[in-house]
Amino acid sequence: MRIAAHGFEVDVPRGWDGEIYRRPGGLKPLGGPAEHTGAVVHLGNFPLPNSRGDYGSGAVEVMGPDGIFLSLFEFGPGSVGKALFRAEGLPTVTPEDFAPHTMQRPLPGQSGAQYFFSMRGRPFCLYVALGTHARRRQLVPEINQVLGSVSLSDT
Repeated sequence: MRIAAHGFEVDVPRGWDGEIYRRPGGLKPLGGPAEHTGAVVHLGNFPLPNSRGDYGSGAVEVMGPDGIFLSLFEFGPGSVGKALFRAEGLPTVTPEDFAPHTMQRPLPGQSGAQYFFSMRGRPFCLYVALGTHARRRQLVPEINQVLGSVSLSDT
């Protein structure tokens, strides 16, 4: 199944769940004015709960040991051109990128990886969580296959 919204299109493999959305309102960074609310893409190889945070809180707690959760989070225009987002294009994920301490909230056995980059002049963070660090070598090819189906238009 292919899903599309907010300039994104992505193939959601059989057995996976996915959603593309924008949060209502905007980000209010450190007391500053509210910033543009960007797109958020969530994909998981398990049923995603309706209530979850941008980086998967609420989802990673329910995924099994073979679970994969992907969050592609768009930052606002204030981040365009910043050094953190210098890399261009979706990254290729490798097993060596994963570490238990990279989880937004460490959970026993789980592992995460985080990448900052730009695509078509839009700044993003890709956050990937795995149900078990021990199976990262087996799960990474599936992640890269899904990421290979992501496309982004100029709008």
